[in-house]
Amino acid sequence: MASPGHRDAPELPDFELLKRLARDQLVYLLEQLPGKKDLFIEADLMSPLDRIASLSLLKQHEVDKVYRVENKPPHTSSDQLCFLVRPRIRSVKYVADIVNADKAAGRTRKYKIIFSPQKFYTCEMVLEEEGIYGDVTWDEWSFYLLPLDDDIISMELPEFFRDSFLEGNQRWIRTVAQALQLMSSLFGPFTRTYGIGRCAKMVHEIWREAAEESEGDGTGRKPEIGQVFLMDRDVDCVTALCSQVVYEGLVDDTFRIKCGSVDFGPDVSSSDRSIKVLLNAQDKVFNKIRNEHFSSVFGFLSQKARNLQAQYDRRRGMDIKQMKNFVSQELKGLKQEHRLLSLHIGACESIMKKKTKQDFQELLKTEHALLEGFDIRESINFIEEHIDRQVSPIESLRLLCLLSITENGLAAKDYRSLKAQYLQSYGPEHLLTFHNLKRMGLLTEQVPGETLTVVESKVSKLVTDRAAGKLSDAFSSLARRSHFRAISKKLGLIPRVAGEYDLKAPRDMAYVFSGAYTPLSCKIVEQVLERRSWLGLEEVVRLLSGSEFVATDTAAEENACDSQRIILAVFLGGCTFSEISALRFLGKERGLRFVFLTTAITNSARLLESMIETRT
Repeated sequence: MASPGHRDAPELPDFELLKRLARDQLVYLLEQLPGKKDLFIEADLMSPLDRIASLSLLKQHEVDKVYRVENKPPHTSSDQLCFLVRPRIRSVKYVADIVNADKAAGRTRKYKIIFSPQKFYTCEMVLEEEGIYGDVTWDEWSFYLLPLDDDIISMELPEFFRDSFLEGNQRWIRTVAQALQLMSSLFGPFTRTYGIGRCAKMVHEIWREAAEESEGDGTGRKPEIGQVFLMDRDVDCVTALCSQVVYEGLVDDTFRIKCGSVDFGPDVSSSDRSIKVLLNAQDKVFNKIRNEHFSSVFGFLSQKARNLQAQYDRRRGMDIKQMKNFVSQELKGLKQEHRLLSLHIGACESIMKKKTKQDFQELLKTEHALLEGFDIRESINFIEEHIDRQVSPIESLRLLCLLSITENGLAAKDYRSLKAQYLQSYGPEHLLTFHNLKRMGLLTEQVPGETLTVVESKVSKLVTDRAAGKLSDAFSSLARRSHFRAISKKLGLIPRVAGEYDLKAPRDMAYVFSGAYTPLSCKIVEQVLERRSWLGLEEVVRLLSGSEFVATDTAAEENACDSQRIILAVFLGGCTFSEISALRFLGKERGLRFVFLTTAITNSARLLESMIETRT
């Protein structure tokens, strides 16, 4: 994949079409319950729905009142109730409680459940168990794909990671396959598909079957997206566990970006209330700094402030006609930019305060030492101090997991000692969390006397047995054993640079982690695209437990031209903003454009929160 000498980036397809399709289908489903109705919406569907349909649109289709699905059902006088929910047992039980309460009170109403993105068989079972199967009607809102930005599409399924990689539950595999089928039917066939990971392989097989069944959909169309790369999150957990230092990643780590927007509190907004800000390419200030290393952001913002001031100062000496043109054509845009600039400066100041307070530089230094394999004893001391000071249970877990993965498990003595210290500091209820992390291979104990060769042969046998259908449960922690150090060496993930790494004019993707580490996931994408196959990466694939594949649509390839330079990167189990920034950088260097399709945006906190168990 030789550099084309900075060719102009190809135009991306218009993904707003996905929003329009979702909106039209929702309107159709609401109209299936004619007349006034109250709408109950599950909490984690509120933000995605807000990006698709306004309250006024719902009102136009006779939605009278909107309620949040909560523990305590509100009193409603409507004769028709509609429930927009995820296909979860607790959501169906919530509906059942309302229906059964009405039956006990002798009240008759119409009830409709809209499952999004689909209904599972367990939902029907619960309806039967609760005795309301015949009292409700149900439908599916096939809302698979939410465009968060020009090049980011989210399925808003954060539970995919835990369900698929910890529980071994494959219920979302078909959902992702259907989403890809929808993408190919709307934007033409993909020319080449690469993938790595068990889930990626299953998704591809189901998607291929669906494509064969609906042969003719999109066939002969000019492809708008050339290549697809599917990757399981558990292929690379190290990247997701690292502290983010590009601006968008830091904003996510600090304030939690939710569905493409963020709530900036009074400390950022310089007012007495929070402000919700949409973070996308339309925000000109944000778009310039989102992929920048944090150390470069303040310089840009101060320069931007000077430029804006100069534009305002142009008013001096203007005649009436010039002033009129300035006010009508430029002033509104300048005020909007000024407002956004003020917010991003406030966000940077808030990040600086928080990071300084938590000895952020020391934290990064420890992370980099773990990634490089230096000063391990010193790093363990830092982690022990972190736990002892009770800085944060999630942060301490994150460091423990990074230590374990980069060292291919902890020595038995260190494992027992660190686990005991953690439980003493944060509570014994976290015992189940340690069990989950062990099953996931995120925090494991080295087996005495077990050499790397023995471990690898056992892993190979487990992979073979799994492929032969001999293992019904999720991979054991042995099969998930990390070989980070060996993989890092083979792929050159730790850059060797003479002198200081230039973060202002970076030369490679490692800048997203201050030049200390190139994201493994992004390096794999780069290497496979460069080779147009997995050839030459056999050793890396073996260390990652295999399940790699490549498939080519020859007819579509002949039809493609510019679309070959557009790559759909599909992350199963979540994608971080650091990875997005890294692949955007790679795209600029190689004349490519990446589109990101992820089951959800993730970061270290979200990933570890999905592993936490505090049930006693």
